[in-house]
Parts: sequence; C-alpha cells; structure tokens
Amino acid sequence: MPRTLTVAAAQLGPIARDEPRSSAVARMVALMEHAHGRGAELVVFPELALTSFFPRWFMPDQSEIDTWFEREMPSADTAPLFEAAARLGVAFHLGYAEIDGANRFNTAILVGPTGEILSKYRKVHLPGHREDEPWRPFQHLEKRYFARGDLGFPVVDALGGHVGMCICNDRRWPETWRLMGLQSAELVCLGYNTPQHYPNAPQHDRLQDFHNHLSMQAGAYQNGTYVVAAAKAGLEEGAELIGGSCIIAPTGEIVALAATRADEVVVADIDFDRCREIRTNIFDFAQHRQPDLYTALAEPAPAPAK
Repeated sequence: MPRTLTVAAAQLGPIARDEPRSSAVARMVALMEHAHGRGAELVVFPELALTSFFPRWFMPDQSEIDTWFEREMPSADTAPLFEAAARLGVAFHLGYAEIDGANRFNTAILVGPTGEILSKYRKVHLPGHREDEPWRPFQHLEKRYFARGDLGFPVVDALGGHVGMCICNDRRWPETWRLMGLQSAELVCLGYNTPQHYPNAPQHDRLQDFHNHLSMQAGAYQNGTYVVAAAKAGLEEGAELIGGSCIIAPTGEIVALAATRADEVVVADIDFDRCREIRTNIFDFAQHRQPDLYTALAEPAPAPAK
C-alpha cells in the first residue's frame, strides 16, 4: 500500500521588528488554511517564524534579548496556530527561539494533526559571530544569542514515514544529512533566514540562491530523502532575505518552488516509498559505505592554514 503525504512549504515575507507575534501567527494560520485547501497534510514554516530575524541586532541587555524568546509552546500567542492545525487536521513544523532554564536555543518542532508536539530539534550549526561588529551592514549574532543544540538529529516515526528536522545553516553541512540518513529519514523539514548579502564574502552574493538549493538537493539525493524547506524572504528591516522555498524529491529534483519573496505556499504530493529508489541502489549504505575509513570525520578540525 502506498505511503503518500501531501506537503507544503509555507514561505513568509518580511516580519517587521515591531510586528506582534499575533500578526505573524495570523499570517501563518492563513497560509495553513490555504495549504489545507490544496490538500496539504503537513505545512512547514520558516526558522524563527514568530518574529523578525533578531540576531541581526546587537543587544547588550539580556532582558531585551529574552523578549524575542518563547518560554512555553504553545503559548497564548501561538495557540491559534495549534488550534487551526487541530481544526483542519493538518500537521506543521515551526521554528522559534526557545528558553529552557538557563539555556536559549534556535528550535523547531514537529506538531501532529491533533496539535500534539511529536518531535523537537535545536539548531547545531550556529553561524555568525559573538561580539558586536558594527562595521557590518547588519549583524549575525546567533553564536551570542543561542546555545548549540543538545538534542542531536532526531528522526521520528510520524505522518506515515520517518521524519527529521534541521534549521538553516545546518543544511550546508553534509554531516547533518548523513546522520539523519543513517536513521532512515524519509522526509526532512527545515526553515531558514538567509540574507542575499554576505558581508564576509560579498562576491558570493550572486550565489546565495544557488548554494541554498545545491546543499539541500545534495542532501536529499545522497541520503534518499524528501526535503520540505521554507524561507523567511524579502526585504526585512533593511536586509534582503532570499526566498526559494521548495520541495525536493529523493532524486535531488526540485518538484515545487516558490515564485516570490512574499507569503506563499508551494505544495506537492510525496511517496515515501520512492526513497527506496536511492537507498537500494547508488546509496545502499550497507553495501557501499566504508565507515572504518571515516573516523577522521569525528576528530577535531585542524587549525586553519596561515
């Protein structure tokens, strides 16, 4: 019997610094309802979807920083999203900033069609820098505001398949994909906030969209998994964010792609059994991997050449 699922990537346009969470949630509920109208059973929202991308600002006051974080999930602000999911019978993936005791994480959750949290992931590969660097046109202070994720790369049985998650910069690292591939992930959900301009290497600005899709298509193909990726996009508080929200097949092919940098939904039907096309052939791990020769992958990185 086929194991099929209709999935949607729900891209969000810019969220202003002073836009309340209730407004962002209302936009997401509208996208969820639109996706449901197109048959979607799972809707993937972006990284840090409840607010503007706050790591672009240096804030020395921890109490101000904490206003961007969630202490509970669902909360009063996010309850309408959970209620809509239960009303429509739609699962969803949500990225947000999480406080857990003394720690603060860049987090994503997978929520089932009755509104229950099925899985949680905390971002591992934190990009950017820790200290104020006022020379930048905008900052990227994830290393200052978030702790490294401590949940590993969980893959759970959900929605008829094996589902994993990662967040933004994680998608650029092949280890992310392989660790989920080794757990037989058949679907990876992810959200991202990626600027068009990269101050450290502006010559790569023209490649941002290409590198975005390249890393996700390679991860999908090399591990035989579907990918549903949702962007925060457009000109947000002076920073242009790429779009390119998409759905990728286990063959690495993009099967649905956003056409704007605004609020938009893209939908595709997926068949989990297609993952076997890759995993029983070119990427048959049991037959072709050579893990005894990969031990250096887990060793500390050497110091960069001077």
